[in-house]
Amino acid sequence: QVQLVESGGGLVQIGGSLRLSCAASGRTFSQYAMGWFRQAPGKERSFVASIGWNSGTTSYADSVKGRFTISRDNAKNTVYLQMNTLKPEDTAVYYCAAHKLPFRAAARGASDFGSWGQGTQVTVSS
Repeated sequence: QVQLVESGGGLVQIGGSLRLSCAASGRTFSQYAMGWFRQAPGKERSFVASIGWNSGTTSYADSVKGRFTISRDNAKNTVYLQMNTLKPEDTAVYYCAAHKLPFRAAARGASDFGSWGQGTQVTVSS
């Protein structure tokens, strides 16, 4: 099992930027695809972005494509989500997740991920 701890959330103005971080521990981070999901109040958790185990593949939700960038630093056991040009509809709790199986490409389904962080709140306001 892997433990995931997100950080970097907060309150930001429309058009601003934030970088979320997710630190992993407990298993070989570099072997697992990672993902970010979010859940807004009253809505189901939805896919945001993911990155394959070797950074060879990435995938983004249409709503964030061109604004968000996912990356990973295997030396630091950390995955990042750079969020630019933030909009009010980006307001949500953001969760980091680790794929259930090693050596997988970027995935989009929540059922592909077996470990989750506790979440970090992102609020975009005018």
